[in-house]
Amino acid sequence: MPENLSVILTGATGMVGEGVLLECLQNPNVEKVLIINRRPSGYSHPKLKEILHENFFNVKSIADQFAGYNACFFCLGVSSVGKSEPEYYRQTYVLTMHVAEAMAAVNPDIAFCYVSGSGTDGSEHGRVMWARVKGKTENDLMKLPFRAVFAFRPGLLKATKGQKNLVTIYKYLGWMFPFFRSLFPGFASTLQELGKAMIEVARNGYSSKVIEVRDIHKLAAKP
Repeated sequence: MPENLSVILTGATGMVGEGVLLECLQNPNVEKVLIINRRPSGYSHPKLKEILHENFFNVKSIADQFAGYNACFFCLGVSSVGKSEPEYYRQTYVLTMHVAEAMAAVNPDIAFCYVSGSGTDGSEHGRVMWARVKGKTENDLMKLPFRAVFAFRPGLLKATKGQKNLVTIYKYLGWMFPFFRSLFPGFASTLQELGKAMIEVARNGYSSKVIEVRDIHKLAAKP
């Protein structure tokens, strides 16, 4: 396992990806971060390199950039609200697998950490559309020849102070986070904890490939 990480991160212009990015930038166990976005993140840091790439369904032109890194934190994703199953499947499963397959072909030494979601259906046969699609994505990612693959299933997330990209509802419910966490400790965590947990498993592994909220708490608490 690597002592320090060189991380590829997607989704840095979204709430989850930005929160994980902020943890990577301040964490001494992360040496460098490559973020790949459709639009500029607005961040500048000595550790940080940014590539702008519009079409994540075709990453062949940037695939050579995947060399030299030992972890990927895949935080890119869309909501299923208002989407048909074929549309959500394409933007979740097809997009993620295309990027991951291209990455594994260039650099199998990567520990691939995929942000899924609490309630994901690993059987792929449940009634909830998004959960089935996420479950298939998790399962097929774990078949790729990476050094390791982990599926993170966060629930309610508290943003990190200073974040620019917040889902509207979180702007109003953030103050209620302590209440939710006390009542539902297995459902609520902070984005700082998620980032720390991803760094920990990429460095040292974990007993389970599927990381639930209680695992996130445990991993984030490690020194």
